[in-house]
Amino acid sequence: MTNAVTSLDSALHAIANPTRRRILGALKQRSAVGKNNGLCAGDIEERVHLSQPTISHHMAILTQAGLVEAAKQGQWRWYRRDEKALRRLVKNLRSQL
Repeated sequence: MTNAVTSLDSALHAIANPTRRRILGALKQRSAVGKNNGLCAGDIEERVHLSQPTISHHMAILTQAGLVEAAKQGQWRWYRRDEKALRRLVKNLRSQL
């Protein structure tokens, strides 16, 4: 299996879950208001109404799929969408289907 196919499978698995799509939506809203530093896990918790361990699980999947970037600042981990990766995902879907 090629790297591109594996990457596509990983990304599709990540966005197949409705909670992870809600998280991506929350991250998109944050960048739309000019706050491109993203959201910390606590901010995401407030927006999607799930526990911190559940958020961490979903963020790990999104990060491993390459759809979200994580940056540690002090004791906090900040997440933001990787817009280039999301555009590549759409482009790959168009070429595959």
